[in-house]
Amino acid sequence: MDKELQKRILSSIIILPISLFFIINGSTFFYLFLVILFLIASYEWSKMIKKIEQKVIGIFFLLISFYAVYLTRDKGLMEFFIILTICISTDIGGYVFGKIFKGPKLAKVSPNKTYSGLIGGTLMSILLTYLIVTIYDVNFFEDLNLIFVVFLISSVSQIGDLIISYFKRISNVKDTGKLFPGHGGLLDRIDGMIFAFPFVFIISKTL
Repeated sequence: MDKELQKRILSSIIILPISLFFIINGSTFFYLFLVILFLIASYEWSKMIKKIEQKVIGIFFLLISFYAVYLTRDKGLMEFFIILTICISTDIGGYVFGKIFKGPKLAKVSPNKTYSGLIGGTLMSILLTYLIVTIYDVNFFEDLNLIFVVFLISSVSQIGDLIISYFKRISNVKDTGKLFPGHGGLLDRIDGMIFAFPFVFIISKTL
């Protein structure tokens, strides 16, 4: 096991219980948690980006994204966890499959991303979501095919990852911050989520 993976695992052991506490408790706890995360993410974005118009647009987008997260959690815990599971499993699947199978690079803006990681992340998100829905008998977007919906959310999450990677590349930085050892900054961890949650919120309102 390489040192980077060890750091990721140790950081996750600390991050997950804290995050779950605020997510499960909801209400004021979750609201304050989101405010703190928004401020950290905005700081990382502002520090990374040089152009003032991009700073403003990025912070405005983050505000919309975190509001969508809040509304999704307010709507229901299970739906929130399913979306969260899709994003996290996409990220983990992409990392693991990319490390194991490697292969052609996905994009120049993110040289560590591979097509094997893309496929692996999507497959893992579909598998884990299907297991959750089956075990807990949840009607998740019952008007659409489950696999298709998970595929869309996973794809948006990966696009979000690439977008943040693009801005990191043009800003000549490896990570958006150093908040989490082995993970980088907060934006490095939630890059897919800040795109996936608004996407889900929009399609849930338009269907």
